Amino acid sequence: MDTTALQELGEVIGTRREGAVIASKVAYGELTVEVAASTLPEFIAWLKTDSTCRFTTLVDITAVDWPSRERRFDMVYHFLSMHLNQRIRVKAEVREDELVPSIISVHPSAEWFEREVFDMYGVLFSGHPDLRRILTDYGFRGHPLRKDFPTTGYVELRYDEEQKRVVYEPVNLTQEYRQFDFMSPWEGAEYILPGDEKKAPK
Repeated sequence: MDTTALQELGEVIGTRREGAVIASKVAYGELTVEVAASTLPEFIAWLKTDSTCRFTTLVDITAVDWPSRERRFDMVYHFLSMHLNQRIRVKAEVREDELVPSIISVHPSAEWFEREVFDMYGVLFSGHPDLRRILTDYGFRGHPLRKDFPTTGYVELRYDEEQKRVVYEPVNLTQEYRQFDFMSPWEGAEYILPGDEKKAPK
């Protein structure tokens, strides 16, 4: 895939927005530009209106959790330019306690995306008019896409026929919860096919 146009676009953006752009690179056929979180609304507004870019379509907003890093989260924004027929990814590193400026004033469709990131990761957005959970239930504890969230969750819910309502209970696994070492594709099978025996660690 020829990435020359994307590299040139990255250079143009880096030159024109020198104060905002920290780094840029082309990977997987897409341009990624890293900026400071405080500059997000202004930078994204520029991407939308600049005649060279015209990234007018907000495709998605998400986050990536890096628990061991001081700036724990990567905020990730994906945009499409119908004018250029190109995509761009904008990234910004943020601390767990840092407020990320909302981009609703630039892209009104960001409202639900930002609510989802808050719900799944616990990232807070300043200037958001209705920042509440959107995918999990009322009173849900924790943020499911954080790396330190338990795979079984904290509670489970079910409909109780006697009480005629949904009830919350501690997680009760119907079978023993095990960690598989995946050394054999037939983990737990009574009969192991020849060649599929577990190999002793070296």
